[in-house]
Amino acid sequence: MSRAPLDRLHIGCHLSSSRGFRALGEEALKIKADTFQFFTRNPRGGRAKDVQPEDAAALRRLLAEHRFAPVMAHAPYTLNPAGLEGRVREFAREVLADDLARLDEHLPGAYYNFHPGSHVGQGMEAGVDLVAALLNAVLTPGQPTMVLLETMAGKGSEIGGRFEELRAVIDRVDLEGQVGVCLDTCHLHEAGYDIINGLDGVLREFDRVVGLDRLRAIHLNDSLNPAGARKDRHAKIGEGRIGFPALARVVNHPWLRGLPFYLETPNDLDGYAAEIAMMREAWRSGETGR
Repeated sequence: MSRAPLDRLHIGCHLSSSRGFRALGEEALKIKADTFQFFTRNPRGGRAKDVQPEDAAALRRLLAEHRFAPVMAHAPYTLNPAGLEGRVREFAREVLADDLARLDEHLPGAYYNFHPGSHVGQGMEAGVDLVAALLNAVLTPGQPTMVLLETMAGKGSEIGGRFEELRAVIDRVDLEGQVGVCLDTCHLHEAGYDIINGLDGVLREFDRVVGLDRLRAIHLNDSLNPAGARKDRHAKIGEGRIGFPALARVVNHPWLRGLPFYLETPNDLDGYAAEIAMMREAWRSGETGR
């Protein structure tokens, strides 16, 4: 389950796309990141801005020149493909289809990450069926954008708080080879997976249930809450209940070292730069906190 060796830690953070695509890459370089995440549109929903082809082409050149890992587009938080009302599910379908078309055209090879949603009382089985139905409606053969299901904290009727729920979605997707997973360290911790004292065991369980070959990315976040809280509250690296030593073990784990890591901590740009430097140093030194 080990990954290919690499010459650096691939790490970045969430950045604002308000100034356009090339500006995203330039801002990432300023903080010594070699990947980044951005919202495809307002995180609360709404219409996406028009993409300027020359701006997207400039970003593609920058990414290639500086050997960036795949960048990640994040769907709006408001999407719920498992919603109770048909109009809610249709909105999710329209947004995902539009976002994937834009990414396929302008940033081929990017990841598209989304929260599976909540079954809102319909039951987990029904919710899983609805998420898979959405993916079957929007995925097309040969699509250059891989969709990632994110592990969730398991609050309320949320789908994705257990690995088995993500596997159940994937099993129902016709083009399952175009679906991967993004692990979120805060969400794992708050869902009750012991990544502090039992990271090996958590990854073995993920491999058994989902398969490490489907793991494409890591959201690297500390947590304000104790394990199993199921509340989803991110903290800055080393200032939460997971702690720096455990997160250093994550970036240094041999089964994860070839993956891109994306910070979603409550930070400004300087704070992200400091966290990136901190994690790069932990990676260079092979620090495990043990």
